[in-house]
Amino acid sequence: MSDYFNNIKEIKFEGRESDNPLSFKYYNENQIVLGKSMKEQLRFATCYWHTFTWPGLDPFGGQTLQRPWMDSGDPLKMAEVKLNAAFDFFTKIKTPYFCFHDRDIAPEGDNYLTTKKNLEYIIKIMEQKMKETGIQLLWGTANSFSHKRYMSGASTNPNPEVFAYIAAQVKDCMDATHYLGGQNYVLWGGREGYETILNTNMKKELDNLARFLELVVDYKNKIGFKGQILLEPKPHEPTKHQYDFDAASCLASLRKIGLEKEIKLNIEVNHATLSGHNF
Repeated sequence: MSDYFNNIKEIKFEGRESDNPLSFKYYNENQIVLGKSMKEQLRFATCYWHTFTWPGLDPFGGQTLQRPWMDSGDPLKMAEVKLNAAFDFFTKIKTPYFCFHDRDIAPEGDNYLTTKKNLEYIIKIMEQKMKETGIQLLWGTANSFSHKRYMSGASTNPNPEVFAYIAAQVKDCMDATHYLGGQNYVLWGGREGYETILNTNMKKELDNLARFLELVVDYKNKIGFKGQILLEPKPHEPTKHQYDFDAASCLASLRKIGLEKEIKLNIEVNHATLSGHNF
């Protein structure tokens, strides 16, 4: 394990009268509620992206979070440092699950093959950490929005080379999720949309999206992945107009493609708020 959280003890349930800020006041993982423990009912998961990867910047300023795994150096070595710190955090806060984007856990390489090898290397270490701690993977997903190749979309991109790249990337990430016993696989396309209709062939892009979702389901069945495929709606940010605007638009798309029985939705509360809905 890492030494990043050495001075922090395991977070325990102490009740609402406790004045310890690093304690659970209401969450008692072993308390039975409606026939199940709180741990089973709530299924808390720590996400790699917000917790360990975000550098604390905004459009008006640069990085504000200084952490050992963000130091300059070998990216793969830094990924190991981050992984060790992450599992230290998971065990001390006692979250039974975690989730990740592929680029959260393993760095982008100079080319596709190097990137694939980086992911495979980290996954082996992650597998051992999961065995040691008993912490499970709730879901994995591919980052299809950060790299500049996805500036105009990933699966909806009119460039066939970009479509092929994201298809390969999702294949590798689903393989990793399947290998680690992940319970779900999430599809979130932050750039699956358009900035202006003036340079957009919407029919072509939506046809690309439909074909991509069919390929994802086909590959899931091919490798025997028993987890659930989840589509995550978001109306905008970073792209101005996104095709997966909200739950209704996603469901309509899935019904049109004929995949409504294969793919369910991963509803993120702030994404619902962005679309003007209550959660």
